[in-house]
Amino acid sequence: MLIRNAPDLRYSDVTPKALYVRRREFIQAAAAAAVGAAAALSPAGGQRVHAQGARAKLPNVKKGQFSTTEKLNSYDDITGYNNYYEFGTDKDDPKANAHRLVTRPWTIRVDGLVKAPATIDLDSFIKPYALEERIYRLRCVEAWSMVIPWVGFPLADVIKRLEPLPSARFIELTTLADAKQMPGIRVPVLDWPYVEGLRMDEAMHPLTMLSVGLYGEVLPNQNGAPIRLVIPWKYGFKSIKSIVRIRFTDREPRNSWQIANAREYGFYSNVNPTVDHPRWSQATERRLGEFFRRKTLMFNGYGDQVASLYAGMDLRKFY
Repeated sequence: MLIRNAPDLRYSDVTPKALYVRRREFIQAAAAAAVGAAAALSPAGGQRVHAQGARAKLPNVKKGQFSTTEKLNSYDDITGYNNYYEFGTDKDDPKANAHRLVTRPWTIRVDGLVKAPATIDLDSFIKPYALEERIYRLRCVEAWSMVIPWVGFPLADVIKRLEPLPSARFIELTTLADAKQMPGIRVPVLDWPYVEGLRMDEAMHPLTMLSVGLYGEVLPNQNGAPIRLVIPWKYGFKSIKSIVRIRFTDREPRNSWQIANAREYGFYSNVNPTVDHPRWSQATERRLGEFFRRKTLMFNGYGDQVASLYAGMDLRKFY
């Protein structure tokens, strides 16, 4: 495994889990073919790209500064093995069911401790930002991983533009919760809608990004379309999908998994191989497509870039 130090580190060193037998592959393929029109806005030229199916190219995507050189997982791996409980709890449920999600029109509500609260159309929200590809490792708390070429832009650029008040110390994000489009909402696995939070310095870190695509194409519904968060040094569930609200606050938000089971899921959720999940070890992981397990890296291999954010903290207590 080659891990480059900043500024050589490329964004998006995320990879999925071990070999997984997809029971409904033919259903998933049909679902992917049935995906309706989605749109993404090119920040450079104002072009609108409509996704006829799941493979619409995003225009004017530049290579990002922070990317790993590790081998990418395949498009099928990345789009066929997902945690997105709003569409079902099995790994193949999101691909089978997410075609129901309508991603245009789409708005994002911005409120809390911010200069100008507003509800913003997604295309207007995206337009100011140049798209870049960042290849990140993704490590799931269930001990699987993958490497994904995300397309998006830094969350820090968005925060600066939104102008939170000086008293804002945290950012809270919320996922869409619509039982008509998301069959998993009908099951009380979590207290819907899904909510995640970050400390402001985590949100402003250069590695933290909002993604609108992968593999140079419009983000598939099952991967969090039309816009999702990506934080490569944290477990995958921190990277909230299908965002509809951004709220700035002076108090630490309680994320959905923390509310559901605080013993197993903390606020920080940094990849830490020395802190086991109560039901399994985090010392090793299986990368999707590989047979043998590999050693889990502290901060998912991004320690040189992010360890300073947690200097002096007990990372067993603040897990």
